[in-house]
Amino acid sequence: MNARKMPIVLGMLIGAGLSVAVAPAAAQEIKGDAKAAEQKIAMCIGCHGIEGYRASYPTVFSVPKIQGQTSKYIENTLNAYRSGARSHPTMRAVAGSLTDQDIADLAAYYGKPLEGK
Repeated sequence: MNARKMPIVLGMLIGAGLSVAVAPAAAQEIKGDAKAAEQKIAMCIGCHGIEGYRASYPTVFSVPKIQGQTSKYIENTLNAYRSGARSHPTMRAVAGSLTDQDIADLAAYYGKPLEGK
């Protein structure tokens, strides 16, 4: 092989190796942890933990109970608020402050079956 091309080929091989080594970490799936969510639910229970609660901003709104919804529903709903696809201002602000891990943890927590059911 030509000596001038050797560093280029070597660089391409090293670069290819690094991208393969990094790819699995980037593709790692986030797993929800219901136990970890117990430290994150304070912002949720103030509204969603009160039977028959109605918020008055921006309009009178009946706040749904979220315990017992499916994990996928919680995850999809929080992502919709975070992206702006759903537009309630308070929920948009709350969801906007959450990481992907927070959402997965909350979905795992609220998606577990209700006790006694």
